[in-house]
Amino acid sequence: MSRLLARFSRDQSGATAIEYGLITALISIAIIAAVQSIGVSIEAKFEKANDCVKASTSAAQATC
Repeated sequence: MSRLLARFSRDQSGATAIEYGLITALISIAIIAAVQSIGVSIEAKFEKANDCVKASTSAAQATC
């Protein structure tokens, strides 16, 4: 029984798997935040382009 406990205390494979899982989660969070930020920027550019197209087809003036 004591050999089993000694072997269990030296086994690091579970800790390594948990560390890799945490690193993967942190990288995923960083990627999601970056993509959301880029998405907001792209959305604003498309809205501006849409406004310019609408303005060019009507009598209104837009700053494009």
